[in-house]
Amino acid sequence: MKRVVVTGLGAITPIGNTLKDYTDGLRNGRSGAGPITHFDTTNFKTKFACEVKDLNMADHLDRREIRRMDLFTQYALVIAKEAIEDSGIDLEQIDLDRAGCIWGSGIGGLGTLESNVSEHATGKGIPRYNPFMIPRMIPDIAPGLISIKYGLRGINYATVSACASASHAIINSFDYIRMGRADMILTGGSEAVITMTGIGGFNAMKALSTRNDDPKTASRPFDVDREGFVLGEGGAVLILEEYEHAKKRGAKIYAEVAGGGMTADAHHMTAPHPEGLGARNVMKMALADAKLNPEDIAYVNVHGTSTKLGDIAESKAIQKVFGDHAYDLNISSTKSMTGHLLGAAGAVEAVAGIMAIQEGFIPPTINHFTDDPAIDNKLNFTFNEAQSRKVNAVLSNTFGFGGHNASVIFKRL
Repeated sequence: MKRVVVTGLGAITPIGNTLKDYTDGLRNGRSGAGPITHFDTTNFKTKFACEVKDLNMADHLDRREIRRMDLFTQYALVIAKEAIEDSGIDLEQIDLDRAGCIWGSGIGGLGTLESNVSEHATGKGIPRYNPFMIPRMIPDIAPGLISIKYGLRGINYATVSACASASHAIINSFDYIRMGRADMILTGGSEAVITMTGIGGFNAMKALSTRNDDPKTASRPFDVDREGFVLGEGGAVLILEEYEHAKKRGAKIYAEVAGGGMTADAHHMTAPHPEGLGARNVMKMALADAKLNPEDIAYVNVHGTSTKLGDIAESKAIQKVFGDHAYDLNISSTKSMTGHLLGAAGAVEAVAGIMAIQEGFIPPTINHFTDDPAIDNKLNFTFNEAQSRKVNAVLSNTFGFGGHNASVIFKRL
């Protein structure tokens, strides 16, 4: 098997619109939550979210591109450019038949679908749909357009597994390179569903926090008063490269992809297994794939959505997998800051883990006020403030509706 390394990163998140700004936001425990500006929330139960802020797409894409793309694809193109520049790769000097893009998005162009259906519904039944509606909406258009822009003629597709989508994309990319079928794959995910349909749909499920009086503290993973997740938007990208290919061109290397696991809960449409069985199995699988012992992991970036059942199940799973070492781990949920980016969560959280290795700090779980007696609070959830620590290996969890579980491990090279 070939070795696979990370040689480029890019990010647009509610707490920073570049890799550097995102890392600063993580280090400083910044909340990305605030009142929704994308639409009028008067009639909605939840009136806040973690929006991307102060980003002018006209600074990055031309007007024709913007008109033809949903926002989730615009995010994908912008962060792809940042990652390629960050990697220092000269695309004219590599075999583009062995370079690809695998992308995750749980929902894709929801805003595009919403606006077209709304216009039809108010247009007296006249079917005046935008000719770009379908290509703007489908999740696979993001990797498709990335490949067109950069001439990547290798593997190209989208993964759709709800909140595990980007992690599945990363694991699939890792597998494809280590099997010798590609030299480089641009992977990650993006999401843009802070729309009337997105907020309304999750409100109907009672999945979202309704703490409208205090949005910045609404995402409270592992706190006894947590009452739902906060929706986020944006995305992140990793350039994965075969180690010898990267070394030959003198690339800087952020981390090595050590292993990955993928399982199903086979339990419930939206609720996790109460004992965290699927989560337990996927972490064990990732450790076995990486040929690492539980004691080798310093930091677990948890799924940690700030929901009643999910946080309990995941903490139980960590204790089962890591045993006594669970109390030596740093654990944190960066969703407390970014909100839940759904299909892009695995990418933005993988970047958080990689930067923990690079810069020697653990991002905090902010907004912790009161311990939950159902959770073992002897575990170090890195509450409220970042902690300094040398990190040699990170495990990142993402779990999606439908019982989809993915864990990815990155380690210092």
